[in-house]
Amino acid sequence: MSGSFSVFSRELKLAWSGGGGAALPVGFFAAACSITPFAVGNGVENLKVAGPGVMWIALALASLLPMERLFQADLEDGTLDAYAGSGIGMEGIALAKTLAHWIATGIPLAIIAPVLWIMLQGPPEAALFVIVFSLIGSAAFFLFGSIGAALAAAMRRGSLLIALVTLPLYVPTMIFGAAGLYAAASGGEWAAPLMLTAAAALFGVATSSFAAAMALRTAID
Repeated sequence: MSGSFSVFSRELKLAWSGGGGAALPVGFFAAACSITPFAVGNGVENLKVAGPGVMWIALALASLLPMERLFQADLEDGTLDAYAGSGIGMEGIALAKTLAHWIATGIPLAIIAPVLWIMLQGPPEAALFVIVFSLIGSAAFFLFGSIGAALAAAMRRGSLLIALVTLPLYVPTMIFGAAGLYAAASGGEWAAPLMLTAAAALFGVATSSFAAAMALRTAID
């Protein structure tokens, strides 16, 4: 446990010391939502209908952006080999790195989400729901994304493989999250979509580290 915590602390420090580690995903998230009115029209009803779905697609794609370097840099410089030789379980390493990068990037994405929600004509009173759904949803995206990142760690241009592997895994979370935002915007029942979104994230916690660890062991060998 202490070894995994050391990995987590190191990764979190690196993510924050890099200065602007979250800038690209947050900028992409904001830009994708900002151009929506040009595609669907700037009518209030159009944006209310398209807004939740657009936000979740943009959040999923923004969460993909940091994935390519999640394990690749440590594999190239030998850090993963050092971790493996120190007796730290590869599952703990994968989970610790994923959690650190989610804190550094996923939380800023959730913080900006209410602003984009209101811009897309979502009701301001649902802003808290947007933050909660975005936090849980981005966690699920990062967890499932770590599987693709581990598979592509040994490839120089693995972004396409990451997208091919992880986007199908993102679909349930996007469906549940968008349904929750639709319900929150219309005053409907949001508890069930929230629980399903949380269930997807918990499933990611239970499975992603083991799948990522298997891929990383193969890459190291």
